[in-house]
Amino acid sequence: MTVDVVNAENKKVGSLDLNEAVFGGRAKTDLIHESVVRANAAARRGTHATKNRALVSGSGKKPWRQKGTGRARVGETRNPLWRKGGTVFGPQPRSYEYQLPKKVEKGALRAALIEKAQHGALIVIDALTASDVKTKAAAGVLKTIGVTGKAVLIDVQLDEKFALSVRNLAGVSLVQSNRVTARDVANTKQVVLTKAAIEKLEAALG
Repeated sequence: MTVDVVNAENKKVGSLDLNEAVFGGRAKTDLIHESVVRANAAARRGTHATKNRALVSGSGKKPWRQKGTGRARVGETRNPLWRKGGTVFGPQPRSYEYQLPKKVEKGALRAALIEKAQHGALIVIDALTASDVKTKAAAGVLKTIGVTGKAVLIDVQLDEKFALSVRNLAGVSLVQSNRVTARDVANTKQVVLTKAAIEKLEAALG
């Protein structure tokens, strides 16, 4: 597969042959699903909490004596069986993060890139740089090269001025090639990569 390399003015400045091992073949959507679920789980805050019998307010005194009243025995008013008592085995703060095998993560990213390539949603640009920190100018560049809606911009080394220029654009994210995930690619309408970023991805995923 051959794609055109354009500049910030959307003028063709070259072409690039994509590695079929990375950008060709069948998109394994099951791997994308696994990677996205893992990323979503890792992003959960996990701050939920319920009070058990040790944390709920109330006295620890035994309400009545053990025997002789005809009523059920009870040790304290914070008993989980009572109204306003503690919660048994309720959710507690925890991390939902877990790891997938590296081959699965790489396969998921490869599948997400294949899917975008097959739908013509890949744009290759010579560089993602800016001379000044101006959001309007960055938005103009993206519009010129045909980016509409949600997009992920991938480069090897992020240009600081360009990163500051696009950070306020809704739906646009700038990611380094060694940190991009399948969720970053799958959750966007278009993917914009620099030529250097493609070479790095082909070396890592090939």
